[in-house]
Amino acid sequence: MTAIEPDDQEDKPLDPAMENVRRKMVKLQLVSAGVMLVMLMAVLGTIVYKLTRTDEKAPAQTSAAVVPSEAPLNAVAALPAGFTVTNVALSGSQVLFYGKLPGAEPRAIVFDIGTGHIVADITVRTN
Repeated sequence: MTAIEPDDQEDKPLDPAMENVRRKMVKLQLVSAGVMLVMLMAVLGTIVYKLTRTDEKAPAQTSAAVVPSEAPLNAVAALPAGFTVTNVALSGSQVLFYGKLPGAEPRAIVFDIGTGHIVADITVRTN
């Protein structure tokens, strides 16, 4: 076995140019670690905010029709007398009836199943 001399185990001082480079690298590493720590805290703060805040839009969406499992939902859309339906469309809990009254312009009537009321009566005019 070879004997290790005590001089080889001790760190020898660096020359001044290399010591300046080492100090700059340590400062750069500390700044980089600080920036990454701040970004990590921002991400964690955003996650906590998203998980704990209450959604103000949720009550507006509760008017959607919930179909019970034991029976279908019954609703009556009171359309004007003589209204002829030519097309029907469904979006969520709203039903669009497109048609016309005799001798009148076409109309679009929107009926909300959840509330049981007509929410819009639109006259369609063409130019």
